[in-house]
Amino acid sequence: MAMTDSEFEQLKTFFSLLEIEGESKRLFRDLWEVKSFRQYDLLTEAGTTENYFYFVLEGVQAVYVLNEKGEKVVLGFSYTGSPSGVFDSFSTRKPSTLFLEALKPTRVLGITYTDYQNVFQQFSGAHEWGHVFFKNVLLGRLSREIELLTLDTRERYLAFMLRCPEELKVIPQKYLASYLNMKPETFSRLRAAINL
Repeated sequence: MAMTDSEFEQLKTFFSLLEIEGESKRLFRDLWEVKSFRQYDLLTEAGTTENYFYFVLEGVQAVYVLNEKGEKVVLGFSYTGSPSGVFDSFSTRKPSTLFLEALKPTRVLGITYTDYQNVFQQFSGAHEWGHVFFKNVLLGRLSREIELLTLDTRERYLAFMLRCPEELKVIPQKYLASYLNMKPETFSRLRAAINL
């Protein structure tokens, strides 16, 4: 299935710093392919190299690592309108230590590493976009680390609830609990107490 015009407009909005007009519009659109995944499909498996940078059209994904007990430790989520993928593996071209899993049926636009590099060669504003994008990723990671190290479980739950209220409705509870670094039972108690 091809990308729709409205999906292309969403993609252009995400890449708002790029000059995508006239002929460059077709060139940019042709770099992307539509990919679909069922619930709990792996988009990326640990040990493989991430070949795509994704833009999420619909669905929710979790990126996680397995701990020594084989349990999923969730590092983050991506959802409709956001980027997705295992960025360190994609950037370094080295095998990933992470998994990327569809938590809901997912539809994404994917661009290969080679075509992603071509964006920076061919489109004005791409380097500025890349700088802003990775700065925001870094600041988001730093903010998350500070929350994990300085907030108690209730405060972490409240901070996430304020930041991502819609995601609380669609992400499975065990993934949210892992992301917030708490036991599922603690998460359930907090959800029941706070949502009253």
